Amino acid sequence: MPDYVLTNKELETLVETNDEWIQSRTGIKERRILKDPDKATSYLATQAAKKILQNRGIDGSEIDAIIIATVTPDYFFPATACLVQREIGANKAYGFDISAACSGFVFALSSGASLIESGRYKKVLVIGADKMSTITDYTDRTTCIIFGDAGAGVLLEPSTDGNGIIDFIQRSDGVEAELLCQEAGGSKNPATIETVEGRKHFLRQEGRVVFKKATSAMADVSLEIMERNNLTKDDLDWLVPHQANNRIISATANRMGLDPAKVMINIEKYGNTTAATIPLCLSEWQPRLKKGHNIVLASFGGGFTWGSVYLKWGYDNE
Repeated sequence: MPDYVLTNKELETLVETNDEWIQSRTGIKERRILKDPDKATSYLATQAAKKILQNRGIDGSEIDAIIIATVTPDYFFPATACLVQREIGANKAYGFDISAACSGFVFALSSGASLIESGRYKKVLVIGADKMSTITDYTDRTTCIIFGDAGAGVLLEPSTDGNGIIDFIQRSDGVEAELLCQEAGGSKNPATIETVEGRKHFLRQEGRVVFKKATSAMADVSLEIMERNNLTKDDLDWLVPHQANNRIISATANRMGLDPAKVMINIEKYGNTTAATIPLCLSEWQPRLKKGHNIVLASFGGGFTWGSVYLKWGYDNE
């Protein structure tokens, strides 16, 4: 996590908003911002990767593949995964990026699991990281209150005891893609004086439409994966939802019939960190996770993209 804390009170000095309004609409009290202009998404991802390696007691040379979920890569190319590979000394690994916005981590997780299941790979790093402050318009009060910067991830290894990633469901629908997008900077609208002056390199969204779609899609796919795996609300130990909005999270949990105590929520401290939100929750809750715990991950993001993952936690914290 970056050190700088951007509070709602500070946002009140930037745009016409207030702490009560932000908290009531989103549940966010503060978010972290990577202020150093010389540090980008690869820095956040690298710090997460180093912590993972340290926790596991291994070095980068043992990693076979690196998958980075991000919509704020350092460059269009090379991939951010290549920059992380260099920084952690993963000289035997290959890497690539996945762009699926807030669903990026669950998409990357299933891709990483498939590499492990192929039998060709033993250690795959899957990291969600975004420096959202670089594409956030701090004159737009509808979006600047939402996003923060962070990097978090997991190490995937083969399982022999029935625990691990059991199932996943993923969806995409590009019909309304422009309702949540960064309009300029790509090959359709390359950077020009006009696109910069028009502030078209910042994230834009049609908030009401996106909120409605996210609420129904995330709840539907979470319930679907429970039904497909014959899970009841009593069987489920944890829901790890994408941290976009407290109301979306509550709607998903209610649809699943879950006790709020089983729902991981840290949006009040970090805001929406896009691809980092789910692994960031797993990191914070790790001391409470037990081997065999039934966990559902759920997300929704631009594209539109959404998905869920059912996993059985693979180890006790000690």
